[in-house]
This record gives sequence, structure tokens and C-alpha cells, in this order.
Amino acid sequence: MPEDIALQLLAGALPQLEASFRNLPPARAGQEPAIDAMAAVLSQVAERMADNYPYFHPLYAGQMLKPPHPLARAAYALAMGINPNNHALDGGRASSRMEVEAVREIAKMFGWTDFLGHLTSGGTFANLEALWVAGQLAPGKRIVASEQAHYTHGRISAVLGLPFTTVSADRAGRMDVAALEATLQEGDVGAVVVTLGTTATGAVDPLHKVLALRGAHQFRIHVDAAYGGYFTLSSALGDEAARAFACIGQADSIVVDPHKHGLQPYGCGCILFREPAVGRYYKHDSPYTYFTSADLHLGEISLECSRAGASAVALWATQQLLPLIQGGEFARGLRCSREAAMLLHQKICSDSRFLSPFAPELDIVVWAVRAGSVAASSRLAQEIFAAAAGEDLHLALAQLPSRFFPPGSWAGQEQQSSVTCLRSVLMKPEHLDWLEEIWSRLCRVTAGVLAHPTANHDGAARGG
Repeated sequence: MPEDIALQLLAGALPQLEASFRNLPPARAGQEPAIDAMAAVLSQVAERMADNYPYFHPLYAGQMLKPPHPLARAAYALAMGINPNNHALDGGRASSRMEVEAVREIAKMFGWTDFLGHLTSGGTFANLEALWVAGQLAPGKRIVASEQAHYTHGRISAVLGLPFTTVSADRAGRMDVAALEATLQEGDVGAVVVTLGTTATGAVDPLHKVLALRGAHQFRIHVDAAYGGYFTLSSALGDEAARAFACIGQADSIVVDPHKHGLQPYGCGCILFREPAVGRYYKHDSPYTYFTSADLHLGEISLECSRAGASAVALWATQQLLPLIQGGEFARGLRCSREAAMLLHQKICSDSRFLSPFAPELDIVVWAVRAGSVAASSRLAQEIFAAAAGEDLHLALAQLPSRFFPPGSWAGQEQQSSVTCLRSVLMKPEHLDWLEEIWSRLCRVTAGVLAHPTANHDGAARGG
């Protein structure tokens, strides 16, 4: 486990918070808490929680799991001494104001100063609010996204009763703009979801090209930047990705997840609208909730009711320590992650046992195993994945369209729609320092799998 700075920070701040309420009479009644009994249960919790992957360690390079910053953990735990609810000011007065300030800093990162926005329980609900507003503005019109967009958009559209279709992705995993334009010609599209950082590969849809179509076809643009949004601060992106991020402020709505690259505990998402006037769709009456203040309550601009004020407190604290500015410490962490991904990709491309369909646009790397067929490649990827875990190197798997790879990568490639690939999300800045160790372990387990395959792999490559 990482050195627990969070507990040290909490021990210093908790007495200060408790002192703020010293004027109240003691409220404890009955017997003292059974410390021994609680400690015994907590020991069981620790034992049960050991049944987890080491998400906090750099050798965990699989899914989108990044440890919260120690300050975020401490601030969240400190706030739980109050347990505020940011639905209404009387449930979370201080934490509601901290949410407003923290969200303002996120919006400023995208160039917005006049906007409507708030935190949510995660990216799914944030995207739901964006598509809900799109449906209010264009009732019954279609939502369109890339085939590589997160599956939640189709499900959300179904919940909202809105038609939903996908358009194809190009061979780099980005939205195919020509396919989008053909769909827009049908005249019934209300909103297009543009993903800046797809879940599978980290691909960045060409937002700048989608924006060029908006004038002619009159549709809303929602940017799902749940994963990639913070890369707006990065100066180390490729040309196409940089163009897309440069115009993110022209979107109608943006989602970003602080519980991904923002160093926050789960769950913490954020929805932003460029036009504050969309707040009229949230308007409702709750005479038993909003009576304590004439100021705006966050529940008046959110579909969710109860929301953890501790999330806002943790986010506010983290952003005080690590401002969301280009060239700052937070942005340097993103640069390290991307540099690690580029280095891993270079190593993969120089190794005859592997092939990668394209270079990473953010910090996610995907690659396949060379073999005589797509099926054999998929089986080898699964074996390497399992063997790596046995060596404490934790990767991920992804099903990708086989057409993402150059024609002729495998015999009969055109007959197989997808291939199982290895995938690594290098979102911890320290992954850069650990890249050589990650590569060494990957090479070792790959050599073992290729030397002793569990099945006939149709002539898998044995080269180094």
C-alpha cells in the first residue's frame, strides 16, 4: 500500500473541524461505542478488501483506475465528519460553495466563464443530463455517436426515449466525419456526441471537423471528455488531437470525470453547459428543500437529488494544491502519462512479436500478438494477460475491429470482425518511471507463453 499521507493530514485537520462545534453540548447518550467490536469488524473489512488488484501501484497498468491524491482522500474523510449533502444549501452550505468554485475552475480550463454546471455521481449521469437537455431542445430528434463512443450513450438515449444511431469509426478509432455528414443529410439529428478520449483506445474524435458541419445542419455538439478532458492542459499532444482540444470551448456541453484524471475518489463527474439559459429545463418547486436561502441551490440545476458534498470538498482541495493550468504540476503529470504511453508504443512497434494499429493519442496503448490467424492472436493475448497477472503486471483486454490493423496482418483477417488485444492505460505519472520494469515483465511473460502455448496457435511468431 502507498504511504498513508492522507491519515497524517486528517489527524492534523480533524481537531480543527471539531473545535468549530465546541459550543454545542455533548450529544452522546448511552454506552460508549464498542471500539473492540468495531475494530474486529474493520479487520474483517481489511481482509476482504485484500481481494483486489493493486490499483494504486504502477504495475497496475490495466483499466482506467488512478489512485486519489492523498489530499483528496484526507479532505473527503474530513468532510465526512459533517457528511454534507449538496442538493440544498441547508444540507451542505460550505461544500456547495466549494462545488461552485471547483466547477468554475474546470469550466475555466475549457475557456468558459459564463456557463451552467455542477458535479454529478459520475460520467454516466453527467452524460445523461447533457442528452436530456439535448432532447428538451430538439424533442424526438436523433442522438448520434461514433461506434467507438461509450456504450452508455445508447442506453441513456433509450432511457430518455430518444432515437440513437452510431456512425463508423476510421482506422484510427476516431469518428468518420464523412459517415457523420451522410447521416446529418437525413435531417433528423438533434445532437452529436463527440468523444475526446474513447474508452477502448483513447482516440480523439475530430471535433474541429464536426464543428464545421454544425452551421449547415443545425445540431448540438456534446463532448464526452469523461476520460480525456484534462488533456486540454497538455502541450504534448499530436497535431490532430491538439486541434480537437483547441476548440472544445465551442461545444454546447462538456462532460469530464474528476474521478479519472482529476485525482478524485469515486464518484465524481462534472457536466457543463455553454448556455446558462438551459437551466430553465431544470426548474422545479421543492418547498420543503429550498426555503433556507434565496441563493441558487445546486439541486435546482441538477437532475440528481442527494449528492455527496464530500466529493466537492475533495475536488476543491485538490485544485487548490494543483491548479488546472498549462505548465503546472497537474499538467506535468498528464505529460508523463502520455510520454509513458508513447514509449511503450515505440517498444511494441520494434518487437516482432507484437503489432499496434496506431499510436496513442492520449495515454492508452493497444496492441495485438502476431500469429497465423485472428483467432490465434486473440488466444495468445488472453494467455499473456493471465500470465502477466501472475507476475504482478496487470494489463487489460479489449475487443477491437480487425480492420483497425493493416490489411494482411493475419490470414483471413477480412473474415474476422474483431480481435482480442492487450490494452494498457498508463494514467499514473509514475508509469513513466516504471516503464522499463513494465516492459521487462511483459517481455518475460510473452516469451513464456510463446514457448509453451496451451493450444495450437497457428504459427505464432517466436521472434524477439
